[in-house]
Amino acid sequence: MTDTNEQIRQEALEWVLASQEADFAGWDALTDWLDADARHNQAYDAAMAASSWMADMIVAAPALPQPANDETPALPSRARSWRSGYLALAAAILAILLIPLWQMRPQPYSVITPNGQTRTIALDDGSRILVNGGTRLALDRSEPRFARLERGEAMFIVRHDDSDPFVVEAGDVRLVDAGTAFNVVRSGAGLDVAVSEGAVIVNPEGENVRLNPGRRAQIDGASGRITLSDVAASHIGGWRSGQIAFADAPVGEVAEALERTLGTRVTVSPELAAARFSGILQVAGRHADALPQIAPVLGARAVRRAEGWELVNIDAQP
Repeated sequence: MTDTNEQIRQEALEWVLASQEADFAGWDALTDWLDADARHNQAYDAAMAASSWMADMIVAAPALPQPANDETPALPSRARSWRSGYLALAAAILAILLIPLWQMRPQPYSVITPNGQTRTIALDDGSRILVNGGTRLALDRSEPRFARLERGEAMFIVRHDDSDPFVVEAGDVRLVDAGTAFNVVRSGAGLDVAVSEGAVIVNPEGENVRLNPGRRAQIDGASGRITLSDVAASHIGGWRSGQIAFADAPVGEVAEALERTLGTRVTVSPELAAARFSGILQVAGRHADALPQIAPVLGARAVRRAEGWELVNIDAQP
């Protein structure tokens, strides 16, 4: 079973304390432990850094008077007891000193939602991330004002802080909040950002495009081209209430949105790939078996396939 970070931190503390002993003979075992997991090296380095603050405290037990005729006297039980208690105290103090160092290290974790399932993430600063289906989001406990959208869709409702802006990365694109509620969709290399409140700065160190409420940026991942347009603020993040709005969107983009929301695979036939759709789809409370009723709105027909559904021309042969 893989060790937890807490177990590794405790083991690192024990190794550091043990290696302070003059008679320490476990260097080979320590090397094996360090080589076993990259996290071991990080934890050991942090423990060593904290132990340096205690250099004046970690000392040998004071020498006790010894009879002149004793060549190799055993350590008195009282001294052994004192020494054990002292090292236990040192370990406790070192653990307290090490906690901040440990917490400052990267602590990434992923939030993954399957198609058809959503999730709300409440962050410690009061911000919220509403995650649509089919999404993978990377967060970091040591950087609570940062998120990376690896795929899918999420709505960010951010508590603004001028001194510490919230940052979302998606591929090579960097989004910085300016008092904000905004929706981000990442599909392949493409990115779609729409702002309903406040503002978002797209690539502040590059194009430096500011999106105000009701503005949308579509970013081509291959060329980096940014296309700006208007969008009704009430339509942004409409997937949360089961209303998905599109403005001259390729049917393939519509299919991806239906897939995230309905929880089933939705593909588009080659002859329908160039078609485009504008309008609002009502998907609240609907499941995959509703696709045949939704397809005609797109000028298409839904055909059952082994892996899900395919949207084809409405007059295509079965």
